[in-house]
Amino acid sequence: MVKTNVMRILDKEKIKYNEYTYDSEKYISGVEVAQALNQDVNKVYKTIVTKSKNNYYVFMLQVDKELNLKECAQVVGEKSIEMLPLKELLPLTGYVHGGCSPIGLKKPFSVIIDDSCLNNNTIIFSGGKRGYQVELNIEDLKKVTNCKIARII
Repeated sequence: MVKTNVMRILDKEKIKYNEYTYDSEKYISGVEVAQALNQDVNKVYKTIVTKSKNNYYVFMLQVDKELNLKECAQVVGEKSIEMLPLKELLPLTGYVHGGCSPIGLKKPFSVIIDDSCLNNNTIIFSGGKRGYQVELNIEDLKKVTNCKIARII
């Protein structure tokens, strides 16, 4: 299997993870990815990048849920935040849509995971490239991203 930058970072940090691949041409939505991996949709998370007037934030939530932008703004202490326009994603993060991971971003951004993650021992999310997913426990994800956990859906 090809090692993505995310996997190399996890290897370097000696963090245990499981890796999964799927056909990124066939499965587009996060729900389809969960089904392709034969995983519970509540365990598979998507990564969404947002921006405020002066800052960028990375939010992770279950693939079948939607961000509550008001809730998100409150969690990060901003008046308001909005979704990052797609054309800004690659230059800002180094990742393309469908392959964005909270690990290995070009610059360190605040990462916030929905508190639903506490219902699982591990979560599955993008391995940093379309067609690649990694699974790790929340404590290890905290170590590598310095993330916070809050209600954001």
